Amino acid sequence: MRQSTMLIPTLKENPADAEIKSHQLLVRAGYIRQIASGIYSFLPIGRRVLKKVEDIVREEMEKIGAHEMIMPALEPSELWKETGRWTTFGSELMRINDRHQREFALGATHEEVITSLVRNEVKSYKQLPLTVFQIQNKFRDEARPRFGLLRGREFLMKDAYSFNDSYESLDETYDKMFEAYSNVFRRCGLNFRAVIADSGAMGGKDTHEFMVLSEVGEDVIAYSDTSRYAANIEMAPVVKTYEKSTEEPKEKEKVATPGQKTMKDVADYLGHDLDKGLKSLLFQVDERFVMVVTRGDHEVNDVKVKNVYDAGMVELASEEDTKRLLGTGFGSLGPIDVPEEVDVIADFAVESLVNVSCGANEEGYHFTNVTPGNDFEVTQYADLRFIEEGDPSPDGEGVIKFARGIEVGHVFKLGEFYSERMNATFLNDQGKAKTMIMGSYGIGVSRTLAAIVEQYHDDRGITWPKNIAPYQVHLLSMNPKKEDQKQLADEIYETLLDAGIEVLYDDRKERAGVKFADSDLFGVPVRITVGKKASEGIVEVKERSTGEQDELDQSEIVDYIKNWYTS
Repeated sequence: MRQSTMLIPTLKENPADAEIKSHQLLVRAGYIRQIASGIYSFLPIGRRVLKKVEDIVREEMEKIGAHEMIMPALEPSELWKETGRWTTFGSELMRINDRHQREFALGATHEEVITSLVRNEVKSYKQLPLTVFQIQNKFRDEARPRFGLLRGREFLMKDAYSFNDSYESLDETYDKMFEAYSNVFRRCGLNFRAVIADSGAMGGKDTHEFMVLSEVGEDVIAYSDTSRYAANIEMAPVVKTYEKSTEEPKEKEKVATPGQKTMKDVADYLGHDLDKGLKSLLFQVDERFVMVVTRGDHEVNDVKVKNVYDAGMVELASEEDTKRLLGTGFGSLGPIDVPEEVDVIADFAVESLVNVSCGANEEGYHFTNVTPGNDFEVTQYADLRFIEEGDPSPDGEGVIKFARGIEVGHVFKLGEFYSERMNATFLNDQGKAKTMIMGSYGIGVSRTLAAIVEQYHDDRGITWPKNIAPYQVHLLSMNPKKEDQKQLADEIYETLLDAGIEVLYDDRKERAGVKFADSDLFGVPVRITVGKKASEGIVEVKERSTGEQDELDQSEIVDYIKNWYTS
C-alpha cells in the first residue's frame, strides 16, 4: 500500500489525555482516533492490526468446532428481564427506547439473545454439544472511560457460547476453550496468566480470566512464587492458620476516642498495633444486613462475603441505614450489642484474638479488652479478607506475590443460570426434557491490541510481534525526486507484492527524518530503506525491535524477508 494515499495522521507529541503507552502510541502513530469519551475510530492501519487479532481468534475457535455467527447489537429488554439482569447488571448497561417506548439494551453481552435463539431451534440431545461465536462491537456505559482501548464504552469483543447436555460435556468444552484462549494469546506474543476469577454479573461458578502482565493493569493478580497458581486477588483463598492467643481475657472497658475515625487513628490513640483492633463494616447483602468483622490490618473482600451468602448483590450499607440500625456512623462500629436483624460474621483471623479493641456503636467511643466469644457472638467464621503478599499459596507451594494485569479474556461455566430462567430445554435419549448446560467465553479483541502495545514498545514507538504487525515490511524511498531511488523503490514494492509480502511503501515527498520517525512509530518489524546506493541496487534493511541492520542487493530481499519471518 502506498503511504501517500492512506489516512495515517501521526503526531509528534503525546495527546494530553493519554496516560498510558498504548493510548499514547496508538494515537500518535495514527492507528486510532477518539470520537467521544471512550469511543474510538480505527483508522486504516489500525484496522489491519485489529483484523490480524481477529483472524487468530477465528482460527483457534474453528479448530475446536465453534461456528461463527452474528447477533443483533440491539437487544429487547424482555429477554434481560427473563434472567433478572435488566436490574442486576447495573448502570453499565446502555438502555434505550424506540418510538413506541419499547425498551432495548445496546449489547453488552449476548447470553440472553443466544439462549432465546437456541431454545427455539435446538430440541434434541442429538443437536448437542453446540458452540457458536461472534466478533462484534459491545457497549458499556463506563463511569470513567480511560486508558484508551483498555476501558472504553464501545469495544470489539469475541463472545462465544456453548450448550451441552451434561456438566461432563461442559467440562470438555471449557477445557477446549481454555486451551484455545491460551493459544490465541501465545500467538499474539503476550506474557499472560490464566487466573481464577469471580463470575460477577455473568452468573455461574467456575471461571478464569486471562491476564496480560502489565504495570498499567487495573486488576491485581495473586500468584505463587514457586508454582503455576494464579488468581484474581478477589478470588484467592487465604489458607493461613492462626494460633489462639495465650493471653487471659480481661474485662472489657469503654473508652472515649474523640475525633478518631480510621483504624490507624484509633490504634495510635489507644497505643496498640493495627492487628490488635477489630474492623467492623456493615453491608447490605441482598435484603439482609450483615456486619463483617476482620482484624484491623486486614481488608474485607466483598466477593467472599457475597459467596458466603450466595448473594446477588453486596454493597456497603448507607450511612442512613447504619445509623438507623446501630445508632452511629462508620467510624465507631463494632460487633457488641448488635440488633438481632443484623448477622455478624467474622474472618478466621478474628477467632484467635484476645483483648482487642472495637467500636462501641457510639460516636467517639470504643471498647478495649474485647474477646470474641466472650464479649460478642459470631454467626459464622469464614475466609473474608483479601489475600496478602507473603501469605501461603493456596495450592500449598510457595508464598503469594502480586502483579498487575490487563484482563483480555474470560471463560465461564454458566451451568443452568440462563437456561433454567429462560426455559431452554432439550429432550434426552429417553425423551425426557432436560435443561441445557451453558458456557460463555469472551475475548476483548480491541483490548488485546492495546495490551500487545503495552508489552511491545520502546521510546521511539511500537514494536509489533511479527504476526500482528499491520505490514511485514515498511519500504522507505528517501528521495522520490531522484529517479534512481524512485525506480528502485517502485521495483522492490512490486516484487514484494508479487511474492505475497505485505508492504507499506512510504513514497511521500517528506524529509528523511520525518519518514524514519514515522516508521519507528508504526512499529513494522522490518524496514527497507532505498537511499544513496540505489544506483547500485543496494538497500538498507533494519529490524525494528533489535535495531540490527544490513545492506542487501535488490535480488536478495524477498528471500531475506521470507526467511526472517519463518525463523
